[in-house]
Amino acid sequence: MSHKVFHLPDLGEGLTEAEVVSWLVGPGDTVVVDQPIAVVETAKAQVELPCPYAGSVVTLHGEAGHVVDVGAPFITVDVDVPADGITGGGASEASDVAVDTYREEERAGSGAVLIGYGTSEGSRRRRRRVGAGGPTAPAAGSSLPSAAPVMGDTAGPVVDEHVPPEVSSKPGAAVRVISPLVRQLADEHGIDLRTVTPTAPGGIIRRCDVMAVVTARGEGGAPGSLAPQSESRVTSTAGSPTPDRRIPLTGIRGTIASRLATSRREIPDATTWVDVDATDFLAVRRQLPDARPEARIGVLALLGRVMVAGLRRYPELNSTVDTAANEVVVRGAINLGFAAQSPRGLVVPVVHGAGEMTLAELSTALRELTTKAMDGTLSPAEMTGGTFTLNNYGGYGVDGSTPIINHPEAAMVGVGRMIDKPWVVDGALAVRKVGTIGLTFDHRVCDGGTAGGFIRYVADCIERPTTLLLDL
Repeated sequence: MSHKVFHLPDLGEGLTEAEVVSWLVGPGDTVVVDQPIAVVETAKAQVELPCPYAGSVVTLHGEAGHVVDVGAPFITVDVDVPADGITGGGASEASDVAVDTYREEERAGSGAVLIGYGTSEGSRRRRRRVGAGGPTAPAAGSSLPSAAPVMGDTAGPVVDEHVPPEVSSKPGAAVRVISPLVRQLADEHGIDLRTVTPTAPGGIIRRCDVMAVVTARGEGGAPGSLAPQSESRVTSTAGSPTPDRRIPLTGIRGTIASRLATSRREIPDATTWVDVDATDFLAVRRQLPDARPEARIGVLALLGRVMVAGLRRYPELNSTVDTAANEVVVRGAINLGFAAQSPRGLVVPVVHGAGEMTLAELSTALRELTTKAMDGTLSPAEMTGGTFTLNNYGGYGVDGSTPIINHPEAAMVGVGRMIDKPWVVDGALAVRKVGTIGLTFDHRVCDGGTAGGFIRYVADCIERPTTLLLDL
């Protein structure tokens, strides 16, 4: 009998620990190389952790809800047990080769810090298979979901104990769902995934497909596509007070809370804003589809392009403060973060290299990241490394705000709603599309003159979009 202990690896960005959200296997289960064995939550995201060994599970080092340090034992596997037709010796050799490959890639800095995650630009689609072992439910009182966004190129059992096993209208086929959050959404609405029509290539069911069924039900859709939703929620009796709830500040939510506190504590921020006439800006937005309909350029992409132009003129705002060295570090690359909604709350995806993109390329990148955020499939790399943040809170019907800077960045621009307001044009009162643009900045990296120059340039680009032509 040969036991192999898999120690929790660095999941990227120098993270030091991860919380076990749920186990996807149990003692005695047979696993193969690259099979997801657990859902863990780091300070960046929830990910599935693949196993580098093939064999039989001996020990799970930690229950759901337990925090495991990087380098600590995570799972013990008996590699002498045949797995998927591999004999004991073959399984052991394959496992050793896989682990050696992982170590080499990690030392080389390839980014492939987990087996199956890879570093190639094109990602292969993967299958999900139902294995014998079911996952462990999250710890009692935890607000975390029992499954998480998927990273990498893995295949294995992913079955939520609250979700029925996958079946298909075709014998022997499985329902193709990548994001466990899609399963959770279907379960919440009592939707049988076998009846959902996929729209993605390869027959994969996405969040929008499930929501289409939900919408159809609200509009009198076919009731046969839905299963009755169980009444599992506890309601308070008449006259009794609603009990308090405690929500753990762990994982991403805990990281956000920590960063906001750090930002407020360390950064001497200031905010400046200006009202802008966005009538011509929105007119340009309506004209672009006539020239490039396939580009699908929206307001967010246009605003992002304005931010990039402004940061090139005022690079001090694309910086961070190195408190240890007592230096301001002006970033060479412009990595544009933007606020987006996800099933787990507000997140800030990052468009890396936004400063080198065309408007069409930036629009595509923003659209892809927004879709991933809504589906809950953003990777840690796609939510880190930002140098400047754009927050278009006008979509929530808000005029203005004084946001907290996304530490360790030095500035953030917020854009309010653009609505009809009275505005003086050439000495006459007119109704124009008017909005408020605000800049919150770290006063250590620049003075009010630089901040004022930046926000004025941004306002000029919005009021007179042809201003951008000067910087092409």
